[in-house]
Amino acid sequence: MKKLQIAVGIIRNPQGEIFITQRAADAHMANKLEFPGGKIESDETPEQALIRELQEEVGITVTTSSLFDKLEYQFPDRHITLWFSSWKVGKASRGVKKGSRVGGWRDQRWIRRRFLRRMNRLSANLSPRAEPRVARLTRQAPG
Repeated sequence: MKKLQIAVGIIRNPQGEIFITQRAADAHMANKLEFPGGKIESDETPEQALIRELQEEVGITVTTSSLFDKLEYQFPDRHITLWFSSWKVGKASRGVKKGSRVGGWRDQRWIRRRFLRRMNRLSANLSPRAEPRVARLTRQAPG
């Protein structure tokens, strides 16, 4: 069985908005909204993986990591561990227009925290099981 370790970042900008992404139309869980992140390489910590993914995929630099938590999911063909952390955005060097493909994501945007409740059942890292963790992390995210 395949085992995946995924770093997931809850990123807040100076205005208190949270950064989310939308999966590509041809990806697993197509068009679903989620927090950004990616696979943790064998030589990386969850923090290092998230920093790398954000710089490579969307051009965001983050600082001030805190509040690690994890959530595990068992699927018929894989076991996934999500490592959650909260971050303060350091610099956003480029944007992605709606419909463009960057790093497997179809779209990205900053949203107000109150809108997360409307989206929490749309993907694995916004699922009902993740809701208490996500609420705590978004309330206490640096920034």
